[in-house]
Amino acid sequence: MIAKIIEWSAKNRFIIYVATILMLVWAIYAIRKTPMDALPDLSDTQVIIYTDWKGQSPNLIEDQITYPIVSAFLAAPKVKVVRGFTMFGVSFVYVLFEEGTDIYWARSRTLEYLSSLQGHLPKGVVPTIGPDATGVGWIYEYALIDKSGKNNLQQLRSFQDWYLKYWLSSVQGVAEIASIGGYEKEYQVEIDPIKLQSYGLSI
Repeated sequence: MIAKIIEWSAKNRFIIYVATILMLVWAIYAIRKTPMDALPDLSDTQVIIYTDWKGQSPNLIEDQITYPIVSAFLAAPKVKVVRGFTMFGVSFVYVLFEEGTDIYWARSRTLEYLSSLQGHLPKGVVPTIGPDATGVGWIYEYALIDKSGKNNLQQLRSFQDWYLKYWLSSVQGVAEIASIGGYEKEYQVEIDPIKLQSYGLSI
């Protein structure tokens, strides 16, 4: 069989040359038109559910927030895996959908299930879904360092939260800027009960 192919190719060299040139042209065209990605996204379609309940212990958050959310999504359509992580004051639930699931369909189904769960969660607790990003979306990490020593960690964090974060968010293609570290600025209101009583006010 191979000998016959070689014999036929030798007798029809013109056809072989033309076919080779056509395949070469097609290969060059395919290389130029095929989209290339430096970081190809091979991750599953996923939606991250973030719930903040400040001041509460991980055990309480696990029982009243993480477990109900995970249990509800186990029976959701096209859901493959549900993972829950609980930390002090914070709950994260990762919902992984089947391969090929549209991300916007997955996000809309997630919002529907969360709205039905609202009555089963503690009062004032509102779960939110993460940004429209993929599992390989975290592609750049930076740090603010003041070599002059004029700004402390609280001032650097304030600059990050009030200025730099919004500048970077305006860049096309950026889904979210996550701030980590430093000291967050807080505003505390101290009540003087004696003055409240003198003015006839109550809280």
